[in-house]
Amino acid sequence: MRAPWRWLRRNLVVVAGLATLGYLTLPNAVVLLFSFNDPDGRFNYTWQRFSTDAWTDPCGVADLCGSLGLSLRIALWATLGATVLGTMTAFALARHRFRARTAVNSLIFLPMAMPEIVMAASLATLFLNMGVRFGFWTILIAHIMFCLSFVITAVKARVLSMDPRLEQAARDLYASPPQTFLRVTLPIAAPGIAAGALLSFALSFDDFIITNFNAGSTVTFPMYVWGSAQRGTPVQINVIGTAMFLVAVGCVLAARVAGGRRTRNKARRSSRRRS
Repeated sequence: MRAPWRWLRRNLVVVAGLATLGYLTLPNAVVLLFSFNDPDGRFNYTWQRFSTDAWTDPCGVADLCGSLGLSLRIALWATLGATVLGTMTAFALARHRFRARTAVNSLIFLPMAMPEIVMAASLATLFLNMGVRFGFWTILIAHIMFCLSFVITAVKARVLSMDPRLEQAARDLYASPPQTFLRVTLPIAAPGIAAGALLSFALSFDDFIITNFNAGSTVTFPMYVWGSAQRGTPVQINVIGTAMFLVAVGCVLAARVAGGRRTRNKARRSSRRRS
């Protein structure tokens, strides 16, 4: 009995981490499992029999792929707008001094700290008072607004951790300001920008509360899932959810592999220089 207890004490952190990871991925495993189900009725809540019909025809349900395409378009445009505006704002807050800098830093955290229902109702009231017609553009503006804070926070943290001597060295080597930004500053800040962009895409694609208040008659994928759950969830929803999960995992693994290759290449170049 002592040997297993000693092993558990030595690997307690690893065991706890794996247990937490398994707990977090359990819903995804259930979604994956039920994407191969062939239910007898409208509700895909109990396992009946194995089938791949939903995978061979993921758009077999009316308006499903249309709402998915709309959510993807909104997420892409919201990610682009929030990333561009958030990156410029983050550089302005990290590199420049101005009067309202402290107030702006405080206001940036409001969309992240504020409940989504409050922001959703506020944006809906603003659009109604302005006479704006609800639809694609109101959803896009709302998504850019609440994604902006996450991009600014991620990019600003990366910019503040940069070594200013690298840019000074580039200027000492007669690099112009655009060259310094493109060849030194931007590559160093790229991980923060990429993190903010990926987070914006996930938040925009997944959002329901703010979208529901500002969509009007437009139906995005989360709204379609919510509406179909009341009438019977089709198996194709599990297929799309599984596909999105696998794509996300693939992107993470690809980033890890690329990062590992860069690290090994740097280590090889440094060892060659020493030898």
